[in-house]
Amino acid sequence: MRRTSTIDTWAIDPKPNTQANLRLFCFPYAGGAARIFRTWGDSLPKTVEVCPMELPGRGKQIRLAPFTRLQPLVEALAQALLPHLDKPFAFFGHSMGGLICFELTRHLRQQYGLNPVHLFISGRRAPHLPARHSPIHGLPDSKFLDRLRRLNGTPQAVLENAELMELLLPILRSDFEVLETYIYIPESPLNCPISAFCGSDDSEAHPDEVGEWQMQTRTSFSLYTLPGDHFFLHSAEPLLLQIIAQKLLHHIPRIVHR
Repeated sequence: MRRTSTIDTWAIDPKPNTQANLRLFCFPYAGGAARIFRTWGDSLPKTVEVCPMELPGRGKQIRLAPFTRLQPLVEALAQALLPHLDKPFAFFGHSMGGLICFELTRHLRQQYGLNPVHLFISGRRAPHLPARHSPIHGLPDSKFLDRLRRLNGTPQAVLENAELMELLLPILRSDFEVLETYIYIPESPLNCPISAFCGSDDSEAHPDEVGEWQMQTRTSFSLYTLPGDHFFLHSAEPLLLQIIAQKLLHHIPRIVHR
């Protein structure tokens, strides 16, 4: 099936903000959908337009097959986003979304000479670190679900919903295939600041592993440990958004008076 690459397909924006000075594009975790960011605009500066990104296989892209490799996904995202990078922009990604943000940033720099004003990485180990687990995307359903439970990378309420899991399994397999076939290729550090977040009880992204993102920027780096497990972006959302707002406000005065 031919994939479309317009922003109308990839992004949902329940509250368009034509007066915004900056766009924040948000990318979900494996199996996640854009709706997890639907209320973020209420807690961020009014000068920021929040653009939750919907990946193929879910939400309004449910009829499209999910990607199984990162590079084609990044290329499709770049094509869709380009017309909307006419304003300063930032990226936020949690877990799988963090890796997407990182490679999308490198692709935009290499191909178009564009850089976000800030990169927010949440719940994701640095990309240059070796994998700690063997691949699971090809396991039989029962073993795949068992490993998901042990990895604590999928909300428990989702895992316990049989009907929902029947719909989500193909998406989760594809998303894990994206992650597990990823090969890190060294490049020069990014030209934008990175703020990285980890959960105090997250067994999948320890603070020292998340702190390694410092190696991926030539400018400033900040590491924040928030209370919670791998899904601290939900349980500690007010604190997370407070930090993001502070970081974005640092950029906005320079944008307004440019």
